[in-house]
Amino acid sequence: MTTAPAVAGKASPPDISENPNHQRRWLVLCIVAFAQLMVVLDGTIVSIALPAAQAELGISDLDRAWVVTSYALAFGALLLLGGRIADYWGRKRSFIVGMAGFAVASAIGGFAQTGIELFIARAGQGVFAALLAPAALSILTTTFVGEKERAKAFAVYGAISGGGAAIGLLLGGVLTQYVDWRWCLLVNIPIALFAIAVTLPIVKETKASGDTSYDLPGALLIALGLGSLVYGFTRAEHGWGEADTIGFIAAGIALLVIFVLFERRTANPLLPLSIPWHRDRGAALIGSVFVGAALLGGTLYLTFYLQIVLGFSPVMAGVGSLPMAFFIVIASTVAAKLSTTIGPKPLMVVGPLLAAGGLLLLTQIGVDTSYWSHVLPGLAIFGLGLGLLMVPMQNLALIGVPNHDAGAASALVNATLQVGGALGTALFTTIYASARSAFAVDNPMPTPPAGLPAELIPADLSTVTAEQLAQAPQPVQDFAASLTEFFFGAEVAGYAAAFGWAAILLAVISPVVFVLVRAKKGDLSAENAVHIG
Repeated sequence: MTTAPAVAGKASPPDISENPNHQRRWLVLCIVAFAQLMVVLDGTIVSIALPAAQAELGISDLDRAWVVTSYALAFGALLLLGGRIADYWGRKRSFIVGMAGFAVASAIGGFAQTGIELFIARAGQGVFAALLAPAALSILTTTFVGEKERAKAFAVYGAISGGGAAIGLLLGGVLTQYVDWRWCLLVNIPIALFAIAVTLPIVKETKASGDTSYDLPGALLIALGLGSLVYGFTRAEHGWGEADTIGFIAAGIALLVIFVLFERRTANPLLPLSIPWHRDRGAALIGSVFVGAALLGGTLYLTFYLQIVLGFSPVMAGVGSLPMAFFIVIASTVAAKLSTTIGPKPLMVVGPLLAAGGLLLLTQIGVDTSYWSHVLPGLAIFGLGLGLLMVPMQNLALIGVPNHDAGAASALVNATLQVGGALGTALFTTIYASARSAFAVDNPMPTPPAGLPAELIPADLSTVTAEQLAQAPQPVQDFAASLTEFFFGAEVAGYAAAFGWAAILLAVISPVVFVLVRAKKGDLSAENAVHIG
């Protein structure tokens, strides 16, 4: 990998008179931040509605993860193509079309009558988010070119990227409890209409110059490769040694290798390999994959724990997730200032270790543990670590990228987050299922007490109300209590295992950053920002 550009001999800062959005840059930032919030929170807003949606649509426990995975996979797999379309077709035009398509897919999901329909609608959201998100980020990177203003803009963007996940959980809880879980999708329609209305008169069109041909074979290769890889991880719930598990994972890796080889030879690649092969950008992108896995995969099981085990209502489960967003925002503000004074490397080494420590605290949850003693401290530390990491990571991922490739680089930042989320959700679903099975082996399911008449034991205890159970004979009550404790214990074992592996993934970021990153504080400046062509 190449090192960051030397400070000496830098080009002069770009002329802001060439930037059509400079005068309205703060309004542009508000629009981009608004769009990014919608995209990010849609990765988690339905998570808190999953119990209700699962019950109404008849989705199984293992298949429910596809509500999150189908969105993240379609999003991540098509982001690179979306970034190129934004560059060549026009960033404003792509932004508006992406927003409109996202609203249509949301409407289809809001009226879904089966699990398959919901999965397809979520994938449709991901397709249009793949056009919307890189257009938004490339508008941002080509609008803010000054060091201090760029740091502020990325602080807002980073805080929303991290905090949007928790905000989605809160909004999902409110809509699920007081309206209907379907509004977790339908709410995107008025949001999109408003965003389109303000974008049309405010944002000016920009696009890349030069060769603007599309690399469709490359887009197909990476989409099939990522899809096969993620599906292989989901099949691992049946065993890592199974033929289909190995086959899909191997096919995915092979297709991604072919993609890289193809990109090296094509004249106008979907992903110029110089973007990820730069050692600073490469480290940031590796970190982005692991952050996506921990953030999307981890929060999915947090909401299950709060609602299923602790008995929180959807709204209280959302409120219980807010400390993560609060501390991400605080740490992002601090990181924006520190990244231009001490440089990105210290923050990107300390942040992942801090976030991993928060997840390790969450591995200590139990059936009878308190939110205040276990969940809250873990979320606070997790949020602080993510906030310190995400601002310098996203800024570093775009360092020194030429304007012609701004959309591709911006797409790659989002793609790594979403692909990481898809892989993480698939991986953690397998880990959760394995840990739950292991718990059942070590803790056999309770059996009805000897001598108790069979007619006194309901065929399905889940259909028995609390009032009915209170009137049942004491042996039935004792059996129901032990059975409930068994099921909750198995669930908690699965959640804790997922949190533990998410912590490991985050901890890996620190040595990668320590070895690869060479950028100093002066490198995150206007001279190395994306220029307007």
